[in-house]
Amino acid sequence: MTFEDLELQAGGLFVMKCGGSTLAALPDSFFEDLRELQAGGVQPVIVHGGGPAISGNLEKLGIESSFVNGLRVTTEEVLDVVEMTLSGSINKAIVRRIQAAGGQALGLSGVDGNLIMARPVANSAELGMVGEVTEVNAEIVKGIIALGYIPVIAPIGVDGGGQRYNINADTAAGAVASFVESPSMIVVTDVPGIMRELDGKKIVLPSVTVAQIEELIADGEIYGGMIPKVRAAMDCIQGKVSEVVIVDGKEPRVLSRVLQGEELGTRIVR
Repeated sequence: MTFEDLELQAGGLFVMKCGGSTLAALPDSFFEDLRELQAGGVQPVIVHGGGPAISGNLEKLGIESSFVNGLRVTTEEVLDVVEMTLSGSINKAIVRRIQAAGGQALGLSGVDGNLIMARPVANSAELGMVGEVTEVNAEIVKGIIALGYIPVIAPIGVDGGGQRYNINADTAAGAVASFVESPSMIVVTDVPGIMRELDGKKIVLPSVTVAQIEELIADGEIYGGMIPKVRAAMDCIQGKVSEVVIVDGKEPRVLSRVLQGEELGTRIVR
């Protein structure tokens, strides 16, 4: 499955994951590209993160926070700040930028309408109120699209009893893509893709499997800050999602070009 098949396979719908800090740094042209895609009948669904902004707000409020294997330990106090930041300031900033570019967007979190149902992760004794997705109400996503809006989703989950959960944004994006049956997903970052050294020069790998990524990490070809980015993209490959494309959001018209089948960034396949 490639992005060239997307319009036929999923009615023109695609899921995009982006970190909050990455989105904040994107040029206006990125949001104009989103507007043009929407106007042309291709339906974006955005799932966003916001780790740095959450950390900043926790620091301002004097609330200590720690991580276990890349996931934030989430107490009730931390969860209040996570929800405030993701569902509030970051979500609405993205909506404003889309609308300023002439698009139509509607922001919500996984709590709204029980959009993202969740349960505690296996090691919740260690992590606190961190959740894994059990179900995504795809009808809400499709209903928002039918009304003419781009859904902008903050990754807060909820269970049947109303308990909130902090959901990893990549995990949430993969689950949303799977439940809305989008076979492919675009992860917008601040890097051109997965890179390795060849003859003393850095090149972008156009396609790579999950197994090959593990080898590149073990060999030290993928290192430092690229490791969590790559592992995050790998987390998106779940359920019906068979491939993820990592692209640099600052590339001109990056979404349109990828959706038209142009080889940009790195395609990760199972």
